[in-house]
Amino acid sequence: MEVPNIYKGDYRRIAAAPLLLILVSLIFIPNIQPGVDFRGGTLVSLALNQSVDGPGLQAKLLQEGLDAKVQVYKTPTGYTAEIEVPQSPDLVKAEELKSSFSNLMPEVSELEVRSYQNSSYEANYTAKKAELDALADQMFALAKTDRSQLKIGGLNDLEKRVSESYSRVYLLYQESISKPINKYVSYNSISVQTVSPVLSTHFIEKALNVVLFSAVLSVILVFLFFRSIVPSIAVLTGAVCDVTIAMGAMGLFGIPLTLQSFAALLMLIGFSLDTDILLTTRILKRKGDLRENAYDAMKTGLTMSVMAIVAFASLFALSVIMHIPTYYEISAVALAGLVGDMFATWGINGVMILWYAERRKVA
Repeated sequence: MEVPNIYKGDYRRIAAAPLLLILVSLIFIPNIQPGVDFRGGTLVSLALNQSVDGPGLQAKLLQEGLDAKVQVYKTPTGYTAEIEVPQSPDLVKAEELKSSFSNLMPEVSELEVRSYQNSSYEANYTAKKAELDALADQMFALAKTDRSQLKIGGLNDLEKRVSESYSRVYLLYQESISKPINKYVSYNSISVQTVSPVLSTHFIEKALNVVLFSAVLSVILVFLFFRSIVPSIAVLTGAVCDVTIAMGAMGLFGIPLTLQSFAALLMLIGFSLDTDILLTTRILKRKGDLRENAYDAMKTGLTMSVMAIVAFASLFALSVIMHIPTYYEISAVALAGLVGDMFATWGINGVMILWYAERRKVA
């Protein structure tokens, strides 16, 4: 079936559909929920001996003091339960105390040495040592440890006890999860993924840095290749549109923002660059009728997109049948972005580049 040349006539009208799709996507983007990777917390995956009632199990865990989200799936190999537990306030506090203690410890150690050598440092040392002890006492309280039973000597001993208490806070958190689960669930195997507050913050910072770096580098490379600002803006616009549409689908269908779905978003940026550069090269570098060149590029690009959609649709079907969350998130986000890329590239970028090329040709 021959695809009609959409660039005949007033081609600017075709931008209406992708623009409307982007506006709708913007409505759903705020609904995206961060996964454990970006929010912190614990995800427990259980291979069950038999099916359990998800809402019922969630209610029982709540009665035990465990505020968790429970989902039960049937897979070809049996039933699987996923229990997602939000970040513990005690863990967040323990991370803050550990960081503050580690930052203050060198200063107190140095003041201790100086106070032995010069009594003028005694008052400053005493004040800073009191701050350090206060941080340690808060950590001991979180770990449910009695300081009087620890027999702490010098600063090195105090640092060791604080580190042990920090580990105990994590142990208590894990026990608060495992005990209720073991009480109500019978399972064959268990997988536990815990992301600390510091690590989740690190993930977010790295993700933002990667997106910013990839966007700036893409614009620079396109500008160096075409020696014009308009193609550079068009390429960046295409990538932003693809990611926007994919994130709108994430918000609409409840796909969380995890490392897997974020990787799929980055992959879409690369695919968008492929189709945008194909389009720009065909229009600006090839001789002949500009609209026919754009049409030729669209046919090639749509073939690429359809093949990629078929591949990710197969992966999506496999993920649904086998219930593999990693494959599901990657394939679902990729499918949404690839469909969006067909609208954005040929409905927005195509219009921008063709309009620019025709104005330049007239000039």
